[in-house]
Amino acid sequence: MSADDPNYRAPSVNAESFDESSCGETTFIAETKLPTESGYYRLRGYRHSVDGAEPTEPVAIVFGDIEGRADVPVRVHDACFTSEVLGSLKCDCKQQLQLAMEYIQENDGMVIYLQQEGRGIGLANKIAAYALQDTKGLDTVDANRALGLPDDVREYTAVANILDDLDVRSIRLMTNNPRKVRSYTGSHTTPFAW
Repeated sequence: MSADDPNYRAPSVNAESFDESSCGETTFIAETKLPTESGYYRLRGYRHSVDGAEPTEPVAIVFGDIEGRADVPVRVHDACFTSEVLGSLKCDCKQQLQLAMEYIQENDGMVIYLQQEGRGIGLANKIAAYALQDTKGLDTVDANRALGLPDDVREYTAVANILDDLDVRSIRLMTNNPRKVRSYTGSHTTPFAW
């Protein structure tokens, strides 16, 4: 279908434009059983690309048998090196990930972990934005804009593809982000805050 066709819909490039017709190719690579301090999780690796762009490697962290089920608790989590690895206090990403991991262990569910550091701008740009926050008192969005970067370039088509790969019929989206709720409207999602 070409862009001239009246039924043509452009592929998703960020959370604001996500819908079920968005494109993106997500390929399952492998699954392993991952021992952790709190138990065993199924760790599923994927490669994902949109329109031939350099691929990312999303991961599905699964607890329990979710295949073919409806109403599966799912957290879509974007990578945050500064919080999850270094323990930064600038955000609560590490705590959100930990809460989600505990919740899916108690309720059979999944965390889809995406490599979209700093709202998709990358780690080095995120560090530059942090520097502006520290020196100029800017918030995240204003710091990104001062650097000539977009507010948010996260892309979520891998999520729908992973849900399809696992035959998950519907999800309960674990989020405190209204933008992610809007992103999944129409994709058999019942959001719940936690």
